[in-house]
Amino acid sequence: MYPETPGHAPVERAVTVHQPTPLAPAAAAQAPLVPLQPGSIPSVASIVLPDGRVVTGYAISPMQPEAVVAKPPVSRAAVNIALGGVGFLAVCGGLLMLTAFITALTALISQLITLAAVIFGGWIAVQVFSTRGHQGGTTVNIRKAIFKRNHFHA
Repeated sequence: MYPETPGHAPVERAVTVHQPTPLAPAAAAQAPLVPLQPGSIPSVASIVLPDGRVVTGYAISPMQPEAVVAKPPVSRAAVNIALGGVGFLAVCGGLLMLTAFITALTALISQLITLAAVIFGGWIAVQVFSTRGHQGGTTVNIRKAIFKRNHFHA
């Protein structure tokens, strides 16, 4: 406790270690602990120290670790994350199929419009450039025609 003076050899002292002896014997067999509310005030234990002092207090029972509850092999959070990933992949695949369908439909519609324009344009070209004579019509030379009161006289 006090600093020793330099130059002097340390004095050896005899030290006696005393172990306290409990008054109440400890339980030899340890039973599994079951959490219960105490029905009464716990017993008080007293210990007599070697110098004659008496220490009194409650007896402390050793702490038993709680029983390990069987855990599932895979946590619930991991299962939820995996299911979310599967759903996301399914949605992405569906969107990819939807865009492919829209692209194919657009190409089909543009090809149908082109085909209709070619067919209709060909029909008009045949009508304009055909060499067939007029069918069932009357040819009138307008320079010699006379119009009187909005009536045509040939």
